[in-house]
Amino acid sequence: MEVALIEELKRAGLRAILIALYAGPIIVLVVTYWLLSLPLRRRERARLFLDLLEMGLADGKTSERAIIEAGRSEDRVLGRRFQFLAELLGGGMSLPQALQLVPRLLPPSVTAMLAVGAELGDVRRVLPACRQTLQDALSQTRGALNYLAILAFVILPVVPVLSMIMSVYVVPKFEMLALDMSFTMPPFSQVFFATSHSFALLQIVVMLGFQFIIFCYIAGPRMRPRLLLLDRLLWLLPWRRKRMQRDFATMLALLLDSGVPEQRAVQLAAEGTDNLLFQKRAQRVAAQISSGVKLTEAVRALDDSGEFHWRLNNAQHSPQGFIVALRGWFESLDAKAFQQEQAAAQVLTTALVLWNGLVIGVFVIGMFNVLTNIIEEGVLW
Repeated sequence: MEVALIEELKRAGLRAILIALYAGPIIVLVVTYWLLSLPLRRRERARLFLDLLEMGLADGKTSERAIIEAGRSEDRVLGRRFQFLAELLGGGMSLPQALQLVPRLLPPSVTAMLAVGAELGDVRRVLPACRQTLQDALSQTRGALNYLAILAFVILPVVPVLSMIMSVYVVPKFEMLALDMSFTMPPFSQVFFATSHSFALLQIVVMLGFQFIIFCYIAGPRMRPRLLLLDRLLWLLPWRRKRMQRDFATMLALLLDSGVPEQRAVQLAAEGTDNLLFQKRAQRVAAQISSGVKLTEAVRALDDSGEFHWRLNNAQHSPQGFIVALRGWFESLDAKAFQQEQAAAQVLTTALVLWNGLVIGVFVIGMFNVLTNIIEEGVLW
């Protein structure tokens, strides 16, 4: 009886091991896919919201009434945040006020653009600009899928852990062996042994840095703290800067075509960029306009290359308005931003592979130099 029970337990343990071996990688892949596709799911949620809003406006309803009636369907696809927004609107709030209380429903830039549309009195005019910003999620997801997340979570942790294990357990043994045999280690191995701990710590710092980037990608824009330093760092990224210029220029063109005063148009358009540094620059532009400087000259503070200045200067002479005259430039900015983001992802991936190869090469050379000397000493002895 006991023998049969032991055999049954062994078979059960073997089945559990086989299930873990097969199910483990599948679970990891599913979780990885779910995390990497978060920007696309955020985009689809925002796209559905904009579609419902546009259909309601096309039927002659107000923005608030369109959302309220869509919320009455209690469709699970809309999500509880949408239902909460509908309840707030039903309580008498305006759309911009209610969106501020449901910050995770839409991207910050889309929320700001809808607020501008509400101030214009025609939300439908800003919907194309809102949809344009949603295309950024595709570029972000494709960049993350360029092996960057796999390197940051799979390959990178392996090398630092091995480096730490070797620096703590293996390197001291080699040093003791060299001391017992009274032979001089090669200069490269001496430097490597002396800095092995620092080298392992550097590996861990690099790993944590890239994992923090992936965490920010997963967390999304609403989890990003509103810090000027962080916004300054984002401004330094060329693809981020081009998208800020695209969003600002799109909203500015819409506002100017609608007859909004230039100073107020600059301030409202800057809110759609969701960047404190850009907004501070826009405040300087608005201050220059109030002091008598022309808009086409004041916008130089927003673009160091000067392209925005001459684009806007040419657009003001177009009989079709700013939005039509600048449409080609908006598409150009979007294409350049996509290209730069993908190139940056490829460069980072290549740099990580080369860095891991360098680390492994340093460890191998340092260890084998000592082993070679030990063998030579043993033969001579």
